[in-house]
Amino acid sequence: MLKIALTGNLGSGKSTVGTFLREAGFRVLDADKIIRSFYQERGEVYQKVVQVFGGEVLDEEGNIDRKKLARIVFEHQDKLKLLEEITHGALYRRLAEEFAKDSESSVVVVEASLFIEKGTHRDYHATLLVYAPYELCRERALASGYDPQDFERRWRRQMPPEEKLKHATFVVSNTDSVERLREKVRHLARVLRNWVEFQNIAPRRS
Repeated sequence: MLKIALTGNLGSGKSTVGTFLREAGFRVLDADKIIRSFYQERGEVYQKVVQVFGGEVLDEEGNIDRKKLARIVFEHQDKLKLLEEITHGALYRRLAEEFAKDSESSVVVVEASLFIEKGTHRDYHATLLVYAPYELCRERALASGYDPQDFERRWRRQMPPEEKLKHATFVVSNTDSVERLREKVRHLARVLRNWVEFQNIAPRRS
């Protein structure tokens, strides 16, 4: 099995690349959506978040309001660390369960924002970085509905995209049209299919 870490800064277009990889026939697991599903299931992760952060993070129906939660944790580094301790362990266990479902000849892509910052990209065979400069990322994020202050808070948590280039196995530059991006991903998909035919090694940490 070939495991690919798909990452990129807020507004870079990594989710769009993930969509195109699905169109190419690969299984793509979105870390953010998996964590969101934990909240919706109202199981252990939900209970721990409510226990630690209180009812102020819930909406009127008892659902975790992710915007309220984000405002709290992005303003307090210690609280952000607590949230990550709750959610990331459960995320890694779920990913291991998902990997076990795939054959040795498959390519599985995991999409997450902080792969490189956390160092977990080293657990994958390759890191795919979707690159766009700050100004373009900000423009896209604001156009999609992000508040400028919220964007800046989230951006400060992330390594500058130019620094991330040093850690990437593959780079998809997303500075042109959507069609150009789709074309690049199609080409990359061919490379990954060829690679998995000859790949027979386990991920190695550097």
